[in-house]
Amino acid sequence: MELIILGATFFGFLILGVPVAFAIGLSAICTILYEGLPVAVIFQQMMSGMNIFSFLAIPFFVFSGELMLHGGVADKIVQLAKNLVGHIRGGLGMSNVVACTLFGGVSGSPVADVSAMGAVMIPMMKKEGFDTDYAVNVTTHASLVGALMPTSHNMIIYALAAGGKVSIGALIAAGILPALVLMACMLVAAYAVAVKRGYPAGKFPGWAEVFRSFAAALPGLLIVGIILAGILSGVFTATESAAVAVTYTILLTFFIYRTMTLQNFLRAAAKAVKTTGVVLLLIGVSTMFQYLMGLYEVADLAGDLMNKVSSEPWMIFLLINVILFLLGTFMDMAATILICTPIFLPIAMKAGMDPVQFGMLMLINCALGLNTPPVGTTQFVGCAIGGISVGAVMRTILPFYAALIAALMFVTYVPAFSLWLPRLLMGYKG
Repeated sequence: MELIILGATFFGFLILGVPVAFAIGLSAICTILYEGLPVAVIFQQMMSGMNIFSFLAIPFFVFSGELMLHGGVADKIVQLAKNLVGHIRGGLGMSNVVACTLFGGVSGSPVADVSAMGAVMIPMMKKEGFDTDYAVNVTTHASLVGALMPTSHNMIIYALAAGGKVSIGALIAAGILPALVLMACMLVAAYAVAVKRGYPAGKFPGWAEVFRSFAAALPGLLIVGIILAGILSGVFTATESAAVAVTYTILLTFFIYRTMTLQNFLRAAAKAVKTTGVVLLLIGVSTMFQYLMGLYEVADLAGDLMNKVSSEPWMIFLLINVILFLLGTFMDMAATILICTPIFLPIAMKAGMDPVQFGMLMLINCALGLNTPPVGTTQFVGCAIGGISVGAVMRTILPFYAALIAALMFVTYVPAFSLWLPRLLMGYKG
């Protein structure tokens, strides 16, 4: 009965339009009151969930991404991408994919990525004669690569939701190849649609211009190398790397590029504070939710139900993907990670999947949810920039969805995509 109350109140609050964080917290409170447990349990669980040193990486990574967004780094990355692939059929679409991937590496946030790249690339593509739905779909889907990059704070959230079963350093190394696979799939989709619609190719500016734009963008792109090199060499921890990222970004935008203004710095700080507050609230209330799911053995029940459908690992992985995708369509990325990881990670591990590989699976699924209504945060941002309705974009979304699902299947069923680099660089034994 208690589990029914927990599930029914949670989905009931969501249907009523209550924000996810409050729906999680209120459903946990209702269940605790029904159980007759002391109300103090609520606050104890919230505090224990948020009072973790490793969570310091979250505000730092968020702040670093906002500084990159408001510090003019995007323009230099766009120019590099245009010079590299702008001469291919549908060149601006291809440039958009590369630019989103590169900026996702320095921002670590799909929403920041689509905000920065969309503001530059969508108007530019419309001006050059590309359809608005194509421009928006390319931008919103390519921006999802940011969830897999070393600066992604969602990796930190997953590592802690996994209960210490996975190394943050291994996750950071593991995200590189899936991110490249995702970019490659998006390039194929963007090119295929460009050919079908007869979009023109641009002109190659010459290797001298390519090298010149690379030199201009290199200081911004170095943040990924600094984080990877620092963690893999043991110079600093993942938490310390986030602080290093902020320090480097401030020096870069104020003193090297000289594109940061005091007004934009304050705007970036305010947005980072707001985002951090939302994430920590989600972490706190999700800890209560996880406590109750552990109490009622939800993971075991879910595992038993899946085993009744099939005991084959490939089918269990497919079911997990479908469930995560459906949940991600109406839940925020952080909330999905925090709630679903304790349920599905033990099931996936029992079926033979490594927790690092499952982390990549989880992040791609949650990223898919960011581009699917009714939540669809990145899609709403892209549509707002492009001045087009979500319905119009959804009508032509299938090629880009197919690219994302193809990348998800590679990561799900080919462990080497996630585990080769952690094993090579860190000696990971998973």
